Amino acid sequence: MKHLILFAVLALGIVSCKKDDAPGNGQETVIDYHQTATTQFVTSGDTKYAYRVLGDKGGMPLVMLSPLGSTMDDWDPAITNGLAQKYRVIIFDNQGVGASTGKTPATIADMAKGAVAFIKVLGYSKVNLMGFSMGGFITQQIVLTEPALVNKVVLTGTGPKGSEGLANLPDILVGGAGLNPLESYLYFGFTTSDASRAAGKLSYERVHKRTIDRDSAVSAESNTAQLTAVLAWAQPYPDALKELEAVTQPVLHIQGQKDKPVPVVNAINMSQHIPNDRLVIYPDAGHAAFFQYPEQFVQEVNDFLGE
Repeated sequence: MKHLILFAVLALGIVSCKKDDAPGNGQETVIDYHQTATTQFVTSGDTKYAYRVLGDKGGMPLVMLSPLGSTMDDWDPAITNGLAQKYRVIIFDNQGVGASTGKTPATIADMAKGAVAFIKVLGYSKVNLMGFSMGGFITQQIVLTEPALVNKVVLTGTGPKGSEGLANLPDILVGGAGLNPLESYLYFGFTTSDASRAAGKLSYERVHKRTIDRDSAVSAESNTAQLTAVLAWAQPYPDALKELEAVTQPVLHIQGQKDKPVPVVNAINMSQHIPNDRLVIYPDAGHAAFFQYPEQFVQEVNDFLGE
C-alpha cells in the first residue's frame, strides 16, 4: 500500500484542447541542476522547510508544488532542468513531507497556508506557481486566497474541487495493488500504448538518477494525511467552477488525454470558467503527461512565462 500511495501522485488530472498533433521529442543539452542543487532549510513558525533552488537566473521564481506522496526528488529532472535554463526554479517539501519538519495537514486549505508561509519567509511578494496533481489543488487554493502573491499559474494533472472521477481514486489504487515500483509508475502516470510506456520508463530512470543527498521518503503518516486531503477535495462542491471565475492570473493548463484519476473533462470545465486559461491536451498521455512529453512541456511553459 505504501507504494500505491506514493505513486498515486501520478493519478490526478486536468488539461487541454489546443493542439491536435503530438508534441515533439527533440533532444537538447541542458545543465543538470537537478542532480547537483544542495538542500537548504528555512524556518517559518514551527516548520523547517527543506528546499532547493535550481538555476542561477534572477527575477521572479517559479515555485513548484508537488503531488500526493512525493518529495523534491520525485520531479522528473527533464522538467526541472529544462525550466531552470531560463528561470529560477524552487522545489520544496511542504509541512511534514520528506526532509521538512512539522505535521502534514489533512486539508488542501492548510497545505496552501504552509506553502504560502514558505514562499513569504523566502522574502518573495510575488511568484509564479506550478502545481502537479495535488500540488494543483494547493495552487488553486493559493490563487483564490492569496491572489496578490501569484503572477502566473501552470497546472497539470489536476482538477477543481469535486473533480469528476477523482472520488474513484481508492479503486484506482486497488487496481495497482501488487505492482512493482516501475509498473506502478507506469500504471498511474501513463497509458498502455508502447510509446507511452517507453516514455514512462525513461522518466522513471531520470527520477531515480539522483543518489547523493536524496530527499527523505514520505512517511506513512504524511501519506495518510495527504490522501485524506485529496479525497476531501474530491467531494461534490457545486460552487467550484464559479469560484474559479475570480481567477485573474494567466493560466497554462496541461492535461493528458487519458488521465485516470482526474479525467480530461475537468480541464475542459476549468478552461471554460477561468477567464485567461490556455488549455493544452497531450494525446495518448495519462496523469503524468508532462513527464511523457518533457521537451514540449518545457517549451510551452517557457513561452508562457516569457510572454
